[in-house]
Amino acid sequence: MEDNDLVGFADPNTVSDNDENNEITNIKKKICKKSGGFQSMALSFPVLKGILKRGYKIPTPIQRKTIPLALEGRDVVAMARTGSGKTACFLIPLFEKLKARQAKAGARALILSPTRELALQTLKFIKELGRFTGFKASVILGGDSMDDQFNAIHGNPDIIVATPGRFLHICVEMDLQLKNVEYVVFDEADRLFEMGFGEQIQEIVNRLPESRQTLLFSATLPKILVDFAKAGLSDPVLLRLDVESKLPEGLSLSFITCRPEEKLAVLLSLLKRIIKPESQTIIFVETMHHVEYIHQILDKAGISNTFIYSNLDPSARKINAAKFQMGKVRVLIVTDVAARGIDIPHLDFVINFNFPAKSKLFVHRVGRCARAGRAGTAYNIVSSDEYPYLLDLHLFLGRPLTIVPTTGSTENMESAVGKLPQAMIEEELAELINWHNTSTDLINMRKVCNNAYQQYVKSRPGASMESVKRIKELRINEAGVLPEYSDDSHAAADIISRMKNYRPQGTIFEIGTKTNSTDYQVMKTKRMFHKENILNFHKKVEERKTDKINTASESSKKINLPSSNAEEINAAFNTVVVPKKISSNDLYKISKKKCTTKRDEEYYIPYSAPDKHTEDGLAVNTFATEADKAQIDLTADNEEGRHLQMQLKKWDRKRKKMVTVERDPKAKKIRTESGAWIPATYKTNRYNVWKEKNKIDENDSEDDSTEESSQMKNLRTTANTHWARHNQKLKDKIKVKNELKRPEQILKARKLLERKRQRNGRRKNKGQKKGTKKH
Repeated sequence: MEDNDLVGFADPNTVSDNDENNEITNIKKKICKKSGGFQSMALSFPVLKGILKRGYKIPTPIQRKTIPLALEGRDVVAMARTGSGKTACFLIPLFEKLKARQAKAGARALILSPTRELALQTLKFIKELGRFTGFKASVILGGDSMDDQFNAIHGNPDIIVATPGRFLHICVEMDLQLKNVEYVVFDEADRLFEMGFGEQIQEIVNRLPESRQTLLFSATLPKILVDFAKAGLSDPVLLRLDVESKLPEGLSLSFITCRPEEKLAVLLSLLKRIIKPESQTIIFVETMHHVEYIHQILDKAGISNTFIYSNLDPSARKINAAKFQMGKVRVLIVTDVAARGIDIPHLDFVINFNFPAKSKLFVHRVGRCARAGRAGTAYNIVSSDEYPYLLDLHLFLGRPLTIVPTTGSTENMESAVGKLPQAMIEEELAELINWHNTSTDLINMRKVCNNAYQQYVKSRPGASMESVKRIKELRINEAGVLPEYSDDSHAAADIISRMKNYRPQGTIFEIGTKTNSTDYQVMKTKRMFHKENILNFHKKVEERKTDKINTASESSKKINLPSSNAEEINAAFNTVVVPKKISSNDLYKISKKKCTTKRDEEYYIPYSAPDKHTEDGLAVNTFATEADKAQIDLTADNEEGRHLQMQLKKWDRKRKKMVTVERDPKAKKIRTESGAWIPATYKTNRYNVWKEKNKIDENDSEDDSTEESSQMKNLRTTANTHWARHNQKLKDKIKVKNELKRPEQILKARKLLERKRQRNGRRKNKGQKKGTKKH
């Protein structure tokens, strides 16, 4: 096989540099050695060189499945757990499809991201992975200068990475034509819709050409996303790789139970004593108020930290994320809304301060660490109101819920549910009480957090009824100390746990009161009335304990009995009833009956169409049936977002469920050319002001080449000097090819000519007056 016959590589004769020739030969040698890598995907040399320089050698499972389908031009909906390399899945086919930079064509690829952090991360990845391709990429983000973004669009980038809100604003302002876009990516698509970008995305899609290729990447699959994929994608392929391995292999879990008021003490114990000082940690909380409260507590404790939540200023979010990624601080406090899609390369630990209400949300959170084959640990602080969700999670993961016993052996207790030593928690609690006594800000923040948590509990989806029932039987409150944190004071901890579980015989009305008091007499008569029920309850509890012990002992004492043979059976039983055997004649008769009706396939017309089941949505392996298996919706992290979720609802008789009622959907909205209604704030006059300010002509920016535009930029001067007039003449020479002038240009030229004539007329009059005076 000759070197030039290899598909996907440049001809060595066309490459002048010896180093690049050596690289080509090295890559070709690698192809011969092993297959199944990036080398076997028939990628072009600049793309493959960028992949190898980035340090990638073997594609991940999602990359191995997605990239060939995307290279074929298919629309893809890909689901995989976080940290599986989804970004490279759409960038490698993107570079292959665009092939080379075209300055005049404009944007040919569009990548939509839900957050500015993820968009900037994607842009950085494009520059690293595609540095040998020569493509130009620009980023359009909310919160940045619009003038800079107008300038970036006028630079005709090949790839645009954008957030939907600002990109639609730019499209409406500039009346941007997206007819050249060939490749569209929706990154973290479920978050795009959950953050309320639905109408913006629909409007952007309406502006895109129908011949585009669309790739949709998501960690979860809500119903709204399935409906969008059915309408916006042509015959999409659904790839689900989250079923087999829900959690990363290198991730270890630890579930720590405590009372709600002890959560902060447990958090401080983890950060001070268990987690190493040099390691990086993310703390997940439910509301933005918890973020600010824990930030203040960690500052008091002397732990370097930063925070991100949705209402934070975009520039502050960017700075705080950069601080954590660069290792300037060791702890990042976030909500679910803010932390989506952020990739921290060397993240070691994740702490769930509030246990997530949905199992898939838990998988997403802990997937921030142990990415790309690295190891990591997820600590989960669980209080009594979150126990049912803990059981739901174990059912979802298909793992047994193991509770650490108070006494006995604690071997093989991986991902067990237990406690921290009470002495460790008490020490941190004393410090927290001292801080709150000396700081009114902390007391106020604690009140705000308690109110916010009550609001969150109202909007939190409920656990399954079976889990709520079963959790009472499991007695998680009686769990012992986790084996990795147990120390010499185990006996003391055992006594404390027994004291916690102690239930006195009398009630508060009976203890410490006189026997002749009315409270004591009332409780005594009540107890006598329910005496039988109380005894029956205690008997049931004891029976359950004995049943557990008996079943455990029976399972350990199982004996494999020897099987009997045919001779022993015949000796013991005179008559043996066996199923009737079917003779060969009977089989022939049955087959003859079945084969009586024949049909000629050439002329046979069936009653139903061959694709009837597909049309009815009853086919087995369609996108619709496979996509309906997974749904998730994130809760908001602030009051405004929660208000949008809990809108006015009414009962829909047809759907048999509660649906939201939109109050005047067309209020403060404008209708676009595609017929969609978008907020009226998208249409302002900023682009026209920017054009006037920078003296930019639309026709010139579209028709002129890049060399001419660079010349024009160099010739810009504002002062009315000799050089300004000289530069104007050069500009006129450059614009010679645009012979046909528009009406505005003709009108402007006439006005200028009229002004010149008036000036000349004034000068003549002045000269005549001076001449008459001399005479």
